[in-house]
Amino acid sequence: MSREQRRIQLAPGYILHHRPYRDTSRILEVLTRDHGRLTLFARGVRGPKAKLASILQPFEPLLLSWSGRGESAQLTGAESTHPGAPLPPAALMSAFYLNELLLKLTTRHDPLPGLFENYHTTLQALRLGEALAPRLRIFEKRLLEALGYGIDLSAEAQTGRRIEADAYYHFRPARGLLPSTADAVGAVAGHSVLCLAAEQLSEEGALEDARRLLTAALAECLEGRELRTRTVARSIVRREMGK
Repeated sequence: MSREQRRIQLAPGYILHHRPYRDTSRILEVLTRDHGRLTLFARGVRGPKAKLASILQPFEPLLLSWSGRGESAQLTGAESTHPGAPLPPAALMSAFYLNELLLKLTTRHDPLPGLFENYHTTLQALRLGEALAPRLRIFEKRLLEALGYGIDLSAEAQTGRRIEADAYYHFRPARGLLPSTADAVGAVAGHSVLCLAAEQLSEEGALEDARRLLTAALAECLEGRELRTRTVARSIVRREMGK
């Protein structure tokens, strides 16, 4: 690989996670549009005199520059693009949830421009105060599709029959949607499945069915790994209910 190929300039990206490194540096986990997820070493970015300290923030669209390859790439520059209003406090936990999903489910150095756009538009929607739950479900659906684990929401897994709005189904990970009955544990309404396929989740019943279906699909991908943001969110709910 040539020297020019090892130097990347002004690549659209977001910081998913960062942690301190030595006295004044940070290790960044970033999602980029054209280079996928990667780790960057950012030197001299901590402290009151650090020029990039205020720029290298999660949830902010950035243009990132770096040199090197593999896991030893060094950040050489960062610029903020289209800075807008900060995320509303009520949306912060949801945004951290998006980041955790990306950190756990994506592979380093695997460019997925569609997934990057999904993340970008979801953050913009949260920034504008859109309803959290529908936006999260749509993000999860598109994430699974981008990773190659999308759910066939148009037909039954075994027969290929089209999903019927007035029927009920049960989702089996790695298989798909199977016929069920309304009173079966875990059954989802065909109408809800079609709403999820169309990404129209304004109805409460359809939203709840979509949540259960996507949670099962994501659990299969996570292979038993716990999401810390879900644990924290449940703790907050319990604390609020106990007041």
